[in-house]
Amino acid sequence: MERVVDLHLTDNATRKKWQSFLEQLDLHNFSEREVESIDHTIGLIDEDGKLVATGSTSGNVLKYLGVCNKDAVQGQRFNQIVTALQQYLFSEKIFHFFVFTKKKYSQSFQHLNFRELAATDQAAFLESGMPGIDDYLESLPQDPSQKDKRIAAVVMNANPFTLGHRYLVETASKENDIVYVFVVKTDASLFSAHERIRLVKDGLSDLDNVCVVSSQDYQVSKATFPAYFLKSPDDLIKEQTAIDALVFKNWLAPKLNITSRYLGQEPFSKTTERYNESLIKILEPKIKVKVLNRLTEDDKIITATEVRKLIKNNDLAGIEELVPATTFNFIKVHLTELQTRIKKGKQINGN
Repeated sequence: MERVVDLHLTDNATRKKWQSFLEQLDLHNFSEREVESIDHTIGLIDEDGKLVATGSTSGNVLKYLGVCNKDAVQGQRFNQIVTALQQYLFSEKIFHFFVFTKKKYSQSFQHLNFRELAATDQAAFLESGMPGIDDYLESLPQDPSQKDKRIAAVVMNANPFTLGHRYLVETASKENDIVYVFVVKTDASLFSAHERIRLVKDGLSDLDNVCVVSSQDYQVSKATFPAYFLKSPDDLIKEQTAIDALVFKNWLAPKLNITSRYLGQEPFSKTTERYNESLIKILEPKIKVKVLNRLTEDDKIITATEVRKLIKNNDLAGIEELVPATTFNFIKVHLTELQTRIKKGKQINGN
């Protein structure tokens, strides 16, 4: 009789056995970023005590799913592992969840009532439970005459909201009737999701045609998109961008009648530069992508990364030159707390 057991990856022997099993199934990348995000892991053990299937959860994302593929009961074991993970999430009062998987496994998840939201040749992004993407789309504010207006979108992490972000949205605001600003939800930034969306709303409150909303789980961040089934960092960038762009193109844009998306030019980060290039390739010509030159201050490009470095270095004067007054006042009041987060390990590099 096969049984489902908890696997405690903090135990070195257990982790080694678990990792070896997944590597045999061509799953890779056991970096700390990937493994430390795991909340719970289970395994299916056969009569001989052998691990024949496993799966993990990270928040509301199913990860590291692997089933022994040399046995006639592979499908049964897959169903058992996924069902057990869902039951665990239910017990944690999580009723809506996602999975990123190899494209060839998408159909197996769909048989278990998952819905495919986007897919490339390599990867698929699916969801199950409630509320789902239809509920999210219905929750977004819309104008009664939406279809007759020029609608644009900006997607940002805003960690924190800077004058550069403001310039991007302000330009879109002047060129369109309505602008949706989607703030990425994932709480893997120096500023929390709640703080970031608050700063964006405060920093744009004077622009009447701008609507600031959370992206919820539908614009994927690198903190949630797994790399373990992809071969290289290049593949990760490519697949994450494609999934992002396809969800935006096939779900968000049609619902809101979005016909253009604004991006900031990326002179420093090769990753973000390639992300922008990929978005252009996938979204156009249906959705026009407009890339603006970055705003500068004293011939230096304004970036959120620089603001975070100035926070670490306690340079309020430098920060004030790069952010709206609303962001500056928030940082000034919470400076000690933000510096404590940095000391405790919150990253200040990246986007």
